[in-house]
Amino acid sequence: MVRIILVRHGETQWNIEGRYQGREDTHLSERGLKQGQLLARGLKDVHIDAFISSPLERAFMTASFCAELHGEKVQKDPRLTEIDHGDWEGRLAGEIEAAYPREFAAWHTAPHTVQMPGAGGESLADVCARARAAFDDYAMRLAGKTVLAAAHDAVNKAIICDLLGMSQKCFWQIKQDNACINVLEEKNGLWRLVLLNSTNHLGYLFSGIEQKGL
Repeated sequence: MVRIILVRHGETQWNIEGRYQGREDTHLSERGLKQGQLLARGLKDVHIDAFISSPLERAFMTASFCAELHGEKVQKDPRLTEIDHGDWEGRLAGEIEAAYPREFAAWHTAPHTVQMPGAGGESLADVCARARAAFDDYAMRLAGKTVLAAAHDAVNKAIICDLLGMSQKCFWQIKQDNACINVLEEKNGLWRLVLLNSTNHLGYLFSGIEQKGL
């Protein structure tokens, strides 16, 4: 069995602004840095064998806070990188809605049908394929271990849907707050969800925050 503690990165300024980040390498905000530290403290007494992160700074720094308290290093895995939003990256949600009204509406009502516009733009199927390859790899290579994986909103929601046998139609039915904790376990090829979007370590049961950008 492998146990994966899947976390989302701490808050960034672009999260606050409602700006689509995707693969843009944004930094943690002051609150995001504090969230990373609280996450680390919340997990300091949990045995963790390996720390893996998206190479983007916001996720890597979040994972690094946790690894430091365990005396470990963080491995980067590009398969955990956030969805490539193509031409939407760096733009505010309102700007995208005005420029791409049909695609923006579809993204919020039928996300599984959307291919992000522009060079490199991904679909949820693209994200899911690489994230699932990563998780299958961890299940095989790190059997019997507990792994912390730090990733992103879209990656987390897409892989949770996939591991539970749910369509990506259900993407928006899963919430991922900044610095939240999810726990997934695999045994004999079957995955189960043990914990979803936990934020107790941040001092609240649920945030009530609805972010406009990813």
